[in-house]
Amino acid sequence: MDTVELLRILVGFDTTSRRSNLDFVRWVAAYLDDHGIEARLIHSDDGAKANLLATIGPAVAGGIVLSGHTDVVPVDDQAWDSDPFVLVEREGRFHGRGAADMKGFIAACLAAVPSWRRLDLRRPIHLALSYDEEVGCFGVPRLIAELRANVPPPALAIIGEPTQMRVGLAHRGFFGHRVTFCGRPAHSSDPALGANAIEPAALLIARLASFGRTLLAQGSRTTLNVSCIHGGTAINIVPGSCEVQWEFRPSDEAGAAAVRRELERLLADVSSDVSVQTTLLTAIPALSAEDGDVAASVARNLGALWPPGEIPFGTEAGFFQQAGIPSLVCGPGAIAQAHQPNEWIAASELHAADRFLAGVGAWAKQA
Repeated sequence: MDTVELLRILVGFDTTSRRSNLDFVRWVAAYLDDHGIEARLIHSDDGAKANLLATIGPAVAGGIVLSGHTDVVPVDDQAWDSDPFVLVEREGRFHGRGAADMKGFIAACLAAVPSWRRLDLRRPIHLALSYDEEVGCFGVPRLIAELRANVPPPALAIIGEPTQMRVGLAHRGFFGHRVTFCGRPAHSSDPALGANAIEPAALLIARLASFGRTLLAQGSRTTLNVSCIHGGTAINIVPGSCEVQWEFRPSDEAGAAAVRRELERLLADVSSDVSVQTTLLTAIPALSAEDGDVAASVARNLGALWPPGEIPFGTEAGFFQQAGIPSLVCGPGAIAQAHQPNEWIAASELHAADRFLAGVGAWAKQA
């Protein structure tokens, strides 16, 4: 099967993050088995989802990891011109949920498997597919743990998020928090009998916004955003609880540390009548690689577009880098199409991915 045929099958699986991806990964595992490749499934705690890890070639160090996530974002409240889970071609574009983000890359990898199998590979090619990337990169740590425990150290990892086949060497991290304020409800005719939970929450929001503006004025690339607030029950009740969700995106650890220090300082000012609990919801590390890194050099030699750049969105690449694997982001499709109604990937992008992955096979064949 070619890349388009495989993409048609993969788009047909509704792998929205709130659903199981088991049918998807089991189909991929069966496809690989048909080509003589054993795949391991690494399940979530509840068994409803799984990562997939497979190796083509010898079990030696120095291979390449090709990684992508299997989940997609919802289509709820989006006006699609066709069924989102049926691939449709219109004017050289293939429309379907996940076509760009990022089943196009996975389809191209699977299409390359038969040709890779025919080569006398000297270095392995590892396929690493994760679950729950779209909701916080919750599956990839378990995938990387399996990789480190059972696979000889690879030379590099390429995460195939849509970059139009341009090398991405850097992106900011993403840290999402929930801050819960617990006060004491009371009748609003005598507010002194209660402890208002919304007031300190509002103060935190105002101060976070002010700190974000200060960072911007200082030229920092770290950004803050308060995204959700929930609190109170009725207009005549002193609110006993309030929840604030916010996130920040640092370019490096120094930026992350500065925000954490500011949060501690702000929460220290909360009245003792109101208790505060902070929960880290999501932690996606930044990616920071150099032009001369082994991953960048290999990708450039394989035909990835150059010069490299920083990408505006977070990926799983930072997790691989944290694990000591030189990593970058490079894949077919445009991020502008991701998460949109009528999401699409151009046929030319799929062809570019096919050429790139043929180069991966030639690279892995070298001593």
